[in-house]
Amino acid sequence: MVADSMNTASVDRGRRFRMLQWCMLLLTMMCYLFYYTGRQTFGFAMSGMEQEFQLSKTMLGWISTALLWSYAVGQAINGNLADRFGGRRMMSVGAFLSCGLNWITSFATGFVSLLVPWSLNGYAQSMGWAPGSRVISNWWGSHERGKVYGMYVFAAGLSSVLAFVGSIVILELGFDWRWIFRLPVLALLGAGVLYYLFARDRPQDMGYPIPESDEITIAGASDISAETTWQRYQSVLKNGRFMTASIAIGFQSMARYGLLIWVPYHFLGEDWKHSSDKWISVALPLGMALGAVTSGWMSDNLFRSNRSRVICLFMILAAGCSATMYFLPKGNMLSIVMLFLTGFFAYGPQSAFWALCPDMLGHEKVGLGTGIMNCCAYIFAGLGEPLIGKLIDQTGQTAFVFPIVTVACLASAVMSLGIRR
Repeated sequence: MVADSMNTASVDRGRRFRMLQWCMLLLTMMCYLFYYTGRQTFGFAMSGMEQEFQLSKTMLGWISTALLWSYAVGQAINGNLADRFGGRRMMSVGAFLSCGLNWITSFATGFVSLLVPWSLNGYAQSMGWAPGSRVISNWWGSHERGKVYGMYVFAAGLSSVLAFVGSIVILELGFDWRWIFRLPVLALLGAGVLYYLFARDRPQDMGYPIPESDEITIAGASDISAETTWQRYQSVLKNGRFMTASIAIGFQSMARYGLLIWVPYHFLGEDWKHSSDKWISVALPLGMALGAVTSGWMSDNLFRSNRSRVICLFMILAAGCSATMYFLPKGNMLSIVMLFLTGFFAYGPQSAFWALCPDMLGHEKVGLGTGIMNCCAYIFAGLGEPLIGKLIDQTGQTAFVFPIVTVACLASAVMSLGIRR
């Protein structure tokens, strides 16, 4: 009788822990679902800013780069801080700051007043991804990380959909570009409040042990308090396979942000408020969202956690789809399908990349590793923005975004060959 009672209690405790795992994952996904409303709306505001302030496309590209590079610096810093101080507070504070800085950006009067708050917003936005990844890694074991990171990246993809649709609706309602920075981020503010109130950093905070599949890894890991910050950074930067993966995601992110920033501009055209083609651009983030969750499942189930294979496959297919997009006219119905597939394959490998952080570095450095990997990603992403803007300025053809994306995808596929297990 006593044994049966103990077994029943153990089963009930296991079920409660499983429920809490899903709650923490869904809370983190919910918060990050609204994060992109604070930075991926820029492409829809560019035409209005260009007309009002007489800015060149190259200058608009540099404003976008300022956010991406400050985001990159913030990732390298905040990933380590998330390991030391927990992700819950940082993710919530990032949401509050980003909302405020978006509102400040909306009152800009020219190039400098756009550049400064937008670049500061990049740092605020960097307080989301790595801290959230840390929370997820704390609650889920290694054998399920492809799946849960796939769902986390799926939330990020849906965040892009939300940012795109929200921006289009604002333009459809007749608001000017400034409201693109004001209305969508109010949802981010609310999500940050809810995350702070209900999320918890670790199972231990609620009286539960670490996930079973991580017990051996953590038992053999060095004590985080025994290492200096410099030693922690050195151990990650000296990991050759991990740094190769970071360069691979750099090229992938160059392709990704080339699409996210310049595809809306490509489809909006000069009639940026009334263009019917702007709804075609929503196919891009929809494809990205579905690609992320698909590749996460594939890396766990079809490729047995061999992340490099799914990365290489998806990036080659993304290159082919993007190259096809270059030759399709804007109004062609096939362009909707190809844009969806370009987003699907270009963004899909994200879940596999993030699962590499705990796979390669261990549980105790997942926040730092995620931060460094994302730092590389956004340095590369920032390099692509003014390059695309310059080519469009010189040629007058917005479709030049697609050849650059094609090259970046192929470069990512080649680099992924160096991260095989």
